[in-house]
Amino acid sequence: MPQWRTWHRPLVLFAAAMAVMTVVSGVGLLTDDRVLAGAAIWAKPFKFSVSFVAYALSLAWMLTLADRGRRVGRWAGTVVALASLGEMVIITGQVIRGKRSHFNVATPFDNALFQVMGATVVVLWAGTLVIGVLLLRTRIADRASALAIRAGVFLALAGAGVGFLMTRPTAEQRAADRRGTADVLGAHAVGVPDGGPSMPFTGWSTTGGDLRVPHFVGMHALQILPLFLLALVALAPRFRRLRDARVRLRLTRVACGAYAGLVALVLWQALRGQPLIHPDGVTLACAALLAAATAAGAYAALRPAGERACGPSGGADRATDPVPSGR
Repeated sequence: MPQWRTWHRPLVLFAAAMAVMTVVSGVGLLTDDRVLAGAAIWAKPFKFSVSFVAYALSLAWMLTLADRGRRVGRWAGTVVALASLGEMVIITGQVIRGKRSHFNVATPFDNALFQVMGATVVVLWAGTLVIGVLLLRTRIADRASALAIRAGVFLALAGAGVGFLMTRPTAEQRAADRRGTADVLGAHAVGVPDGGPSMPFTGWSTTGGDLRVPHFVGMHALQILPLFLLALVALAPRFRRLRDARVRLRLTRVACGAYAGLVALVLWQALRGQPLIHPDGVTLACAALLAAATAAGAYAALRPAGERACGPSGGADRATDPVPSGR
């Protein structure tokens, strides 16, 4: 039986639905000229649909690796799919109504929808955490694969957790809420109002910090770190050093550390009210240190064993494993 047929079916079906929604949202972007909070009204469902396709398929595949608690994993995957579907239904419904989905408390109905969305996000996060714990307990023979998968899941959880910071009302919003005149509670931007000047397509603020940056970077560790390892495996036939499973493990460790550092850096930048594309000297210095540490780590990982420490010269080159075994 082809391996893809063993993938978690509810997550695969949800990903297929989101692929259809991507097309629908794309058509909406081309035909509907409405603008909401400074962005094309169909931009949010389009971006969420694309992200959910990658997210759901990644978890559906990872669940095939679990060798313990498979029933729990199936339930957790189904919960993630249903919670994500609920969030997308609300986002799309609000677009059709011409209303904001996130942070909207203008009417009791809008507020109720926003509260439901908050609950779906908590459920989605908890379901992903359960899957992450199962993967921690799973025996994966290739250590680099195990590291890339587990680090990807937990960095994705950290990125998703940034979303909870967005629900914090600003001082002005709290004052309006006390007066009973608040329409919005929470924001993506830090230091500036939502809906101001922004980057094309992403909508990230160009005048203040934007919590969507660490949210995006963190969540997509779920795909990027395993893809990094797959790239190492694909390059192994051409580069002798990459045929060594221990070299791939060391490089994966460096990649995971660098990615975690990047998530922390862009979160820190956003919380300081600083746009992604306008970093100050301190941010640039920290980015340079991170890049230098990553380069040094990669160089050390690629050095032959005899150059790293006393021992038999070239000992690491004798162990080869060009394709991770998965378990």
